[in-house]
Amino acid sequence: MHANVSRLGWLLLAGTALLWAAREGAPTLSADRYIGHVKFLSSPDLRGRGSGSPGLEKAARYIAGQFKSAGVKPLPGKKYFQDFTVTVNSRLGPGNRLSTPASTLKVEKDFSPFNFSMTGSGEAAVVFAGYGITAKEYNYDDYDGIDVKDKFVLILRHEPQEMFEQSVFGGKNFTSHAAFVSKASNAKNHGARGVIVVNDTPTHPSDGDNFEKFGRIPGPDNAGVFFLQMSAAEADRWLAAQGKNLKDIVMQIDHNVKPQSFAFPESMKVKLSVEIRRDTATVHNVAAFIPGETDEYVVIGAHYDHLGLGERDSLAPSQIGKPHLGADDNASGTAGLLELARWFSGQPKQKRGILFLAFTGEELGLLGSQHYVSHPELPLDKAVAMLNMDMIGRMKESKIFMSGLGTGSSFQKLLDEVKAKHPITIDVAEKAGWGSSDHTSFTAKGVPVLFFFSGLHADYHKPSDTWDKIDSPGATKLLGLIGDVATHLASEADRPKYVRVAQQPVSGVGGGGSGYGAYFGSIPDFAEIPNGVRFADVKDGSPAGKAGLKAGDILVEFDGKPIGNLYDFTYALRTKKPGDEVLVRVVRDGKPIEAKVLLTKRG
Repeated sequence: MHANVSRLGWLLLAGTALLWAAREGAPTLSADRYIGHVKFLSSPDLRGRGSGSPGLEKAARYIAGQFKSAGVKPLPGKKYFQDFTVTVNSRLGPGNRLSTPASTLKVEKDFSPFNFSMTGSGEAAVVFAGYGITAKEYNYDDYDGIDVKDKFVLILRHEPQEMFEQSVFGGKNFTSHAAFVSKASNAKNHGARGVIVVNDTPTHPSDGDNFEKFGRIPGPDNAGVFFLQMSAAEADRWLAAQGKNLKDIVMQIDHNVKPQSFAFPESMKVKLSVEIRRDTATVHNVAAFIPGETDEYVVIGAHYDHLGLGERDSLAPSQIGKPHLGADDNASGTAGLLELARWFSGQPKQKRGILFLAFTGEELGLLGSQHYVSHPELPLDKAVAMLNMDMIGRMKESKIFMSGLGTGSSFQKLLDEVKAKHPITIDVAEKAGWGSSDHTSFTAKGVPVLFFFSGLHADYHKPSDTWDKIDSPGATKLLGLIGDVATHLASEADRPKYVRVAQQPVSGVGGGGSGYGAYFGSIPDFAEIPNGVRFADVKDGSPAGKAGLKAGDILVEFDGKPIGNLYDFTYALRTKKPGDEVLVRVVRDGKPIEAKVLLTKRG
């Protein structure tokens, strides 16, 4: 399950007995075969199935091989693999240099770029800008009264008063202003050309003056400004020439909660060159199809990628570098997909076909499912529903969570008919069909969805998510219920009509959902584009919807601030409060459009 989005309010179905009678000799759902799939996909040999890795390729070939052995063929005229390209890694190139009139610094010793820095070279004057924070809610702005346009800003890590018992900011619990990506967006909004971050060693003496490891900090592919870290020792040398030092500056800011920003002399210019090489890889969705009597079909999906060695999204930071095996997330759902494909291969032909989709790129931001719905191999208007399985292997007390019940006009009736046959408790906590897994991509395209999820646990996104903790008999019972639901959808005369649920989505990223701050109402497309944020959808009745914004619009400006990526948008929205009216600029069909959006309170 994708980690960069809120996970509250998931729902699910469950079951054991199947609605229809199998043909004599047809395959049955097998708990032993199910756990065999989980064991293979989460084995150490696959090294966590990270995007672009050899382990992920082995998993893709295994899934295609299982489809083939079950007699489930590719779509007519297609192959099992739907290929697309993703950015899987970034690394420092040889052209990274930083110098001043007085010294030349050594890369990875005296300075180091962050993975989301823009690349290129430049020369500019330097301005010290405190913590690089603009926080109107705390009446604090490091940029107040200084001109940083086209200059490099030297800033401190973290935020003021973090060691104070009574803090104007968040104390030891940092606010969003302390995040590196927030500091990058704020510097860009003020016109800075680049950012040089130094450790606030006076308040962190035990941490030393160590750099963040390249690639460990989440961020966009390109923040739109140079962004690097420099040793505090080197920064103190720069400050000493101005009769200042880090310790005194930190103490003054902490005790007075007032900025101590100033411009270095024009003679103090920095020459900078940043070279970051971004590696791409071809990855694959894996698709197989059982045709029906008509051109309509049901989609059953699960993602098969995971975190690899846990570089960015691990919830066990001390174990980064070890394979994050992903047995429940989501070998469990993929194994279910394979079992259902084998089971359906032995059933009588239904009115509608069944499309089995194993997605990759989910952990990078639903990239595989978004690629599929943007390049569907069957017409999406013929998809009557999408059933998604993500983490179905560890039900507690036979309870499953279901999301999306409100997206299909006949789903409630279907659930009432099916649930009595299955000894599983169904917790319907969210009806709108949004969330941090691949069904969201189909919801945004107007396809009714049901999402099955057995719940989070202490091993989520850790190396300890291993096959021996999977309840294969329980998961197999759940597959019985999902198969029952799929058969209803494939055989009933009428298809469910898509319903846009008048409810805020679960996700808080990019302006949708509940949480702190103002509500905008868009659902972002997580695939990065060269400039801006594309809306996968805009909620009916939301501020964005009332302003006339639509799915497919690309947000490029928010309240006068350029929006280059989702992080810029999130930062800009956090600076606003309910009741603010903002002017936004979007690009629609290649043409710029302006709209005034009245922000409201989040639900």
